[in-house]
Amino acid sequence: MYDISMTIAKDMLVYKGKDEIRPRLEVYRDFKTGDAHETKLEMNVHTGTHIDAPLHMLEDGQTGNLFFDEKPFYKAKLLDLTDVKKSISASDLQKFKINKNDFIILKTINSKPGFLEETPAEFIYLDQSGAEYLIEQQIKGVGIDTNGIERNQSEHPTHKNLLKNKIIILEGLRLNQVPADSYFLLLSLLKIANSDGLPARAYLFAAGEIESILAQL
Repeated sequence: MYDISMTIAKDMLVYKGKDEIRPRLEVYRDFKTGDAHETKLEMNVHTGTHIDAPLHMLEDGQTGNLFFDEKPFYKAKLLDLTDVKKSISASDLQKFKINKNDFIILKTINSKPGFLEETPAEFIYLDQSGAEYLIEQQIKGVGIDTNGIERNQSEHPTHKNLLKNKIIILEGLRLNQVPADSYFLLLSLLKIANSDGLPARAYLFAAGEIESILAQL
């Protein structure tokens, strides 16, 4: 089992390294002022591991309520794209076998320790041609190892085309220790009403691993 979620922290990686969107954690009450310890969290719903709702990029798009009835398990394939230098295009994806309803996980050099810290605004992303190719394959969702699935594309075609086709966009994954393979993805979403994004906890399980875990209970 691989926990591929980001840890929420004051100094965590955020989109393009923008300090204004870093989460803020504040001790609201402690044992000096009361009889319990409580912390207040202020965070953009697109911080850390999260999915985008259509409303995030489409003016008339649906909110995250759309996903409340989704089953949390998906058949996933992690693709090794660590050789890509700038953006993932259709030609990069055509070398892989992608099936209908697959949840595609894109592992890039974003996962290399220190890469995003050194170049937060230059992350590897999925370009318009890559998104259109995945739409043609009728995938269920696509995840990537950075806080945004695209950057510096006029009119945000990657986001918009995927969301118009009801393909789940999962951002902010930690994949450095995860080899390319087929998995089962467990995607547990925070149930926030009428939101344009939903924070998530995400796990990958190898074939047969879930059954082995259940047998030990």
